[in-house]
Amino acid sequence: MNKIKTFPRWLLLITAAIGLVDSLYLVWIKFSNNRNYCLPGLGNCWTVNTSRYSQVFGIPIAIFGALGYLLILLVFFMEIRSSLRTSNSVVILFGLTLAGFLYSVYLTYLELFVINAICPFCVLSAISMTILFVVSIYRLATSQVES
Repeated sequence: MNKIKTFPRWLLLITAAIGLVDSLYLVWIKFSNNRNYCLPGLGNCWTVNTSRYSQVFGIPIAIFGALGYLLILLVFFMEIRSSLRTSNSVVILFGLTLAGFLYSVYLTYLELFVINAICPFCVLSAISMTILFVVSIYRLATSQVES
């Protein structure tokens, strides 16, 4: 396998790992209820993380984010181990990242226009999911050409 074909896989792995760590940190902030973990002077994480939009059915959104990144990594590792056919994993990853990207767009809208506060950790998650979505589009497009 040449470097061009493997590059998106490594970018996917690194970006999903960053997103997972970021989401887990947001979970820690939520459950610790400690404003100091929000890095004072860097955005307004506390306002975002304590807003009514920071939970769905009483579950912190960061948990859903962490689960999403874990699922992306699981599919990715199944693809590497060949227990999932590459064409299926490409489509599954596209679907997961599309859902994550669209939800990130919605959450960013809430931050900018409803909550009127920006959480830098949320921005990092949105950037991570956007990169994953772009990589999944690239992988989907190139897998269709090779078929």
